[in-house]
Formats: sequence, structure tokens, C-alpha cells
Amino acid sequence: MITKDSRNYLRLRRHERVRKSVVGTESAPRLCVFRSNKNIECQVIDDSKGITLCSSGSTQLKLSNGGNIEAAKKVGADIAKKALEKGIEKVVFDRGGYSYHGRVAALADAAREGGLKF
Repeated sequence: MITKDSRNYLRLRRHERVRKSVVGTESAPRLCVFRSNKNIECQVIDDSKGITLCSSGSTQLKLSNGGNIEAAKKVGADIAKKALEKGIEKVVFDRGGYSYHGRVAALADAAREGGLKF
């Protein structure tokens, strides 16, 4: 149950504020991040059509510990590889209401090193 003082409720409110300005288009889709205690996931989404173009996560990669920075780096490299295979080079980064720190920053840095531009 999500109460108004819970961390997830406050994160979702921050996410709504960010989503007003961060919109994925066909030329630059949105790279959205979801982080839980045990796993990290990301998707490349075209908001104009409402479809997910590609996705990656620590559960898809079958990582033993998906809740650490090393797993986030592997997921970031994997999403960059999948996006480049589909011809996507430029994305807009949606941190999902999380602070740009730790695993979220590691995923973004690995995606940049993999060839994505944002």
C-alpha cells in the first residue's frame, strides 16, 4: 500500500514532474530507468507511438546480484548494444524520479560508453 509519506509515493510525484519535460520522440526515444532493491531495469520508449523499442534488465541478463553498481553497468552496456542494433543513437534520459547517483548514474555512464548520446 502506497501512503502519501512513503518513499515510492514521493518518487512517483517527482517522476510525474520530470515527465512533463522529458518526452521520447521517434528521433530521440526516452531511456527510462526502474530501480528496486534487488534489480535494475531500463527501457527505450517511443512516447509518440506508445511502444517499447528495446529493454534490458538484471533479470533478463540473469545476473546473480542485480542490485549493485556492477549490474547497473552491465545493463547500461546491454541497452546501448540493443539500441544501436535497432538504429537508435540518440535518446533522452529519464531517471524515473530517482536521484542521479549510484546505480542510476552507473547505468547512464555505461550506456554513454556503449555509444548512446544523451
